[in-house]
Amino acid sequence: MSFVRSLILAITRKRTKSPTDGSSIDPMEDPNTEMAEMGFLDHLEELRWVILKGGIGILTCTFGAVFFRKWIINVLLLGPKSPDFFMYKVLGISATEFTLQNRTITGQFFADIGTVLAVGIIMGSPIVVYFVWKFIEPGLYKNEKAGLRFSAVFATFFFMLGISFGYLIITPLALQFFAQYSISPEIINQFDITRYFSMVTFWSFGVGVLFELPVVIYFLAKLGLATPAGLRKARKYALISCLILAAFFTPPDPVSQILVATPLLLLYEGSIGIAVIVQRRRDRELEKALA
Repeated sequence: MSFVRSLILAITRKRTKSPTDGSSIDPMEDPNTEMAEMGFLDHLEELRWVILKGGIGILTCTFGAVFFRKWIINVLLLGPKSPDFFMYKVLGISATEFTLQNRTITGQFFADIGTVLAVGIIMGSPIVVYFVWKFIEPGLYKNEKAGLRFSAVFATFFFMLGISFGYLIITPLALQFFAQYSISPEIINQFDITRYFSMVTFWSFGVGVLFELPVVIYFLAKLGLATPAGLRKARKYALISCLILAAFFTPPDPVSQILVATPLLLLYEGSIGIAVIVQRRRDRELEKALA
């Protein structure tokens, strides 16, 4: 049974009652237990509550972010703007100070609201994942549950690693590149506040998405769509793709592009190792099934 098929079937399963004592039978303990399928309307009702609870979680986190928005804006978002930002010393960069301007009547208001909403969604996303997990958990066997838990931790780790890399490495380099770039002494670099916030968010979370490459390869390998041999043959295309992505997410200077392309290539090489492990597990499961 493939990973996707297992997940789909898990959503339609439900714990059954023992015919003798009426006690609950946990499919984690007995994988051979037959499960009664829930009705379509029952699934819709449960899914409705999942969406409602997840929405309340995000809303609660959004209201919580309101009380910390000054710190989020002044320290987190505006931190890389300051020449005293600690990463400039770590990277050995002589930072140039630049000015932020608000060029629209509603610019600061929507920048404030947008920041609160973004932080609320980010903080509330684990709550949504938790309720989705509780929705499908009763229909998961022990091995399926362990696999999904591993996948969730795996994906979260690489996403947070990518966000940290984007915020601490890419954002300072990009800001200083554009702050110091000039085509004429008569032109002063003064950045719009909404554009500044959107670019800092883009550089941080964009790299976070790129760092999900091992997770994507893991699922493709589980489905049999990515094999170690195929990934090794595609190395040259992976190199070109990493350089293109690095050019898209960084300023047009070779140092920044190499700083992004190098970890992406390392992640790709690590993904080959992940595909090897997954293929070996699939081969062992196939041997047991045919034995």
